[in-house]
Amino acid sequence: MMRYSVLLMMLCATAVQAAERQWRLEREEQGVSVYLADVPGSKYKAYRGVVTINGDLAAVQAAQEDIEGSCAWIFSCQQQRLLDTRGDVSELYTRFEMPWPVKARDSVIRVTTHTDADGGVTRLLEAVPDRLPEEKDFVRVQRVDGRWQLKPLADGKVEVTYEAHTEPGGSVPPWLANSFVVDAPLQTLQGLRAKVEGR
Repeated sequence: MMRYSVLLMMLCATAVQAAERQWRLEREEQGVSVYLADVPGSKYKAYRGVVTINGDLAAVQAAQEDIEGSCAWIFSCQQQRLLDTRGDVSELYTRFEMPWPVKARDSVIRVTTHTDADGGVTRLLEAVPDRLPEEKDFVRVQRVDGRWQLKPLADGKVEVTYEAHTEPGGSVPPWLANSFVVDAPLQTLQGLRAKVEGR
């Protein structure tokens, strides 16, 4: 219990740091707004995507909690599976496709879910790269700090915010890194919205 309390405090501190970032609007496309921010000490930018979905909170949660099925709308996702769930804490293993000649990535993410004061849901994301042995055909993502925030709106819709900062490990060309931080939130949120709205 103490371990999870400490983990939650650390993740809340990460969320506060993310809120203090200087976000700049990078792109607006098909109802999705993407913002980028510099992260001290990292050559990779943090990203934030925001979209409004026509559907209730339960429908959005259900789409996210279909672990294997959600790989169909998560950007570059090749495979995803649930490793463990204990209360509000889950661990996921995911494989990501990368364009040639960059080697494919995989990650192990700990997701901590809690209910917000406004009735919404926040899922905090943290990489736990040592949770599983590394796979020879994949580069393990070493760091992910992020969150999903699902905020119910008065008109029966849900505002979804997805933000993260990732250290992908290995060598990633600048053009690919710059593309990823825009395409990841843009295409992921477009995919989630399509799933929930039945498009």
